[in-house]
Amino acid sequence: MSPGDGPGAVAGGAVRAAASSPAAGGGQRPWRLRDGLSYGALGLPLAFVALPLYVVWPAHYAATQAVSLAALGAVLLAARLFDAVIDPWIGRAADALFARSPGHAWRAAALAAGGLAGGFVGLFFPPQGLGAGTGTGPVVWAAAMLVPTYACYSLVSVVHQAWGARWGGDAPLRARIVAWRESAALAGVLLASVTPALWGLPAMAATFIVALALGLAALAAAPVAPGVASAAAGTRSPAGTAPPSLREPWRVRDFRALIAVFVVNGIASAVPATLFLFFVRDRLTAGAWEGAFLAAYFAAAAVSMPLWLAAVRRLGLARSWLAGMLLAVVTFAGAAALGPGDVLPFLAVCVASGLALGADLAVPAAMLTSVVRSHGHGGRAEGAYFGWWNFASKLNLALAAGVALPALSLWGYAPGSREPQALAALTLAYCVLPCALKLLAAASLYALWIRPLRSGADR
Repeated sequence: MSPGDGPGAVAGGAVRAAASSPAAGGGQRPWRLRDGLSYGALGLPLAFVALPLYVVWPAHYAATQAVSLAALGAVLLAARLFDAVIDPWIGRAADALFARSPGHAWRAAALAAGGLAGGFVGLFFPPQGLGAGTGTGPVVWAAAMLVPTYACYSLVSVVHQAWGARWGGDAPLRARIVAWRESAALAGVLLASVTPALWGLPAMAATFIVALALGLAALAAAPVAPGVASAAAGTRSPAGTAPPSLREPWRVRDFRALIAVFVVNGIASAVPATLFLFFVRDRLTAGAWEGAFLAAYFAAAAVSMPLWLAAVRRLGLARSWLAGMLLAVVTFAGAAALGPGDVLPFLAVCVASGLALGADLAVPAAMLTSVVRSHGHGGRAEGAYFGWWNFASKLNLALAAGVALPALSLWGYAPGSREPQALAALTLAYCVLPCALKLLAAASLYALWIRPLRSGADR
């Protein structure tokens, strides 16, 4: 067992892990290149669609449909809260589908993908005659499109995550499976960041639909957990027991410990993401470099994946994640010293923070798979765990905005401010607050995860 795999993987948990691991009772073949590509491919369109939905669509819809920002903001908030709340139920539904067969789960994901594509097109290309100018028709249309679009997106995402988690394996393999998915996702983000500006919204929609269809076709050919029939065959899984209750993950101490760390760390990462444009435009006065900074950040995250996989082989999952957190702290501490015109130093900050992001992408989900397998829930409860996991991810974004933006306002900053006090507040929120939260997450990871594991190993 690699160090840092989690406290539940020792003692009795290790016995359960061995019994439920695909490697038990025989060898486990490594994932080949085509396995990783076929599984990870769906990550590209799922990440591609997220950027337009969260960034491009609100401004586009407000401008073309004459919807007030207050009304649009209320609809977005309600739809996102609904999306977060239903994730655990979607996870349980995914477990029920997998219990019948991977083929049932794939077909449900394909149907949801059709709804996602239809909702995406409907949001960006609404029918004429909605009553633009009055605001009522466009607001109703937006709500009617957003809710099913988010729900369909969540179902496809949970099925995709659970598909890889059901494979199990040792720590390096689990991290490698997650890395395939997240590397494709990073490619999707980069593609989505340039497609609307270069080729326009129709090309963006067409690119997404084609990528989604290809990703689903690839997933149908992706490996499934050993001993489980292929998606095409649709044979019932031997683990086809009744899906767990929504509360079952919360009965697992390791899950509670891991998700506590995940939430704190996620808020720490989401705060600078929320404030990035403010910092670049007002603190650095380098608005023209926004695209280059973002490209460097995501490219560094993609390049870092093999490095973090090597770290997992040497250090284990938890200690690798801890190293990523500490790298982020050092990086943002350095960013606090930057000022107007510091383009190249901030480019270095983007590269270093992108490297740290690689650990956040590759490691925590692999640790979650560890928890599922070590507590005997492999092959029956991955959806329940990832449903709550996605709920926490969306909660992170909401909490980050809820913490950072009011704090900035309280400290005297407003967009476009150039006063020293306002810029100092911006630096405090963008650099210092994430460092404090990252250090809290690192201390929690050590106290709740690494130290109990070491004590258990000593026993």
